[in-house]
Order: sequence, then C-alpha cells, then structure tokens
Amino acid sequence: MKININWKRSLLICADVLIGCYLFMALTSWHKPVVESSVCTKVVINIADENVNGFLNSEEVKTLLSKKGLYPLNKPVATINPRQIEKQLAQMPFVETAQCYLTTEGHAFVTITQKLPVIRVKSNTGEDYYVDANGGIMPNSQYTSDMIIVTGHVSKAYANRYLAPLAQTIMTDDLWRNQIEQINILPNLSIELVPRVGNHLVNIGELPSASNPEARNERIAKYVSAQLKRLEQFYRFGLVYAGWERYDYISLEYTNQVVCRKRE
Repeated sequence: MKININWKRSLLICADVLIGCYLFMALTSWHKPVVESSVCTKVVINIADENVNGFLNSEEVKTLLSKKGLYPLNKPVATINPRQIEKQLAQMPFVETAQCYLTTEGHAFVTITQKLPVIRVKSNTGEDYYVDANGGIMPNSQYTSDMIIVTGHVSKAYANRYLAPLAQTIMTDDLWRNQIEQINILPNLSIELVPRVGNHLVNIGELPSASNPEARNERIAKYVSAQLKRLEQFYRFGLVYAGWERYDYISLEYTNQVVCRKRE
C-alpha cells in the first residue's frame, strides 16, 4: 500500500515539474521580440475614423512622437517603451485612447481612437473651440462637420459644465437635431435657440445647476427635454394655426406659460 502511494506522489511531482518547464518556456518565448529584434523596422499608425472625423492624421502623430524623441522607427527595440508612447499620445487634445505594442518582426503598431466633439463654441470674446461629450475643451481645427454652434457669453468654465449635456439632449432627438442650428448664451445665462425653420428665436431659460457633475448633467438633460417637449407642442398646436411668421420671439422661461412676441 505504501509503494502505491509513493508511486502516485512521484507521478504528481513529475507532472508539476513538466508544467513548470512549460510555463517557463512559454513566458520566455513571449518576451522574445525584445531579444530577437535589434531594431524597429516598421511603424504602423492606425487612427479610428481618420477620414471621417479629421482631427488627427498619421503624420501629426509621427511629428509629435519625433519631437519627443519617441518615434520608434530605426531605434533599438530594447530601448522602445510602448507605455511611454501611449502616455505621450494620451496628452494630445483629440486623443481618447492610445495603444502601442511591438511584434516579433520588430514592427511597432500604434492604435488611436479620437475624441468626438458634440458642439462648437464661438464666444463673444473671440474664442473658437469644440466641446467633447465629457465637457472637455478641444482646440479649433480643420474639422468641418455640420454641428450646432454656440455663441454669446460663453466662458470655458461654463462650456465645460453645461454645454455637453445640453448638446447631447438636443442631438439625441431627430426633430431637434435637424431643427436647431445655433445656441446663444445671454448675459443672464438664459439659453436662446436659433431654429432652421421659422424666423424666430426661442428662449428656454437658464439651465439648472448642481455641484455634483452627474447630478448636474441629469438635471440639465431633464430640463432641456421638458422645454423641448413644450416647444414641440407649441409648434404642433400653436404655430400651425397662427402661422410660422407671426412671432419673432418665443419664451419658455416661465412654468406652464409660453410667451410670444408678435412680429412687427
């Protein structure tokens, strides 16, 4: 009986040794790219939606990495730090995510996703920039997509806190995405909407606030949705009968009231 137990124990030990050897060989083979490839011979830069969004292109990425001394082409593979390249690219204003890795052939692959703007700001102080879905400020570029423009008394602090949820609420509705072409911020921070159809302005009042960003975004979305619903009802049951050219100003600032100013 003892001989049988010792035999089984020896078999288990041998199996553990074999598994350990396999894992060691696998791990060392996975790290062979740095050992076998002495020089990086190729760099591939892939930017998601490069032709559609137009914020970034491969040449700009190459130029940035070259200026920082991080462009990997013709560099010893052992000196290339993919994490450092990713960190540098992540600091670019239009980059959402960045990944870099090396292959056994000594090739470096860089994959980038872009931040997408939801609205463009042209403030009364002359500033011109974009705001992304998280409220981040993106500098002006050659981006030509047709999007809502915000004008008037817009500070970057205001843009960061309020414009993303405002724009997203409008853009998620087919009617308002096609109807609203401009937003104007008045000195008292009331919001004026400039529609494509109808020669009038619409004041939806001041956006609600909260110290917590998530709560603020939720309140803004709820408030704007309610105001747009009121405006839609007025369009359907008011302007249809009164005529689209009868009023030049429509105010929804007051609860349960739609105040209109007749066109002179």
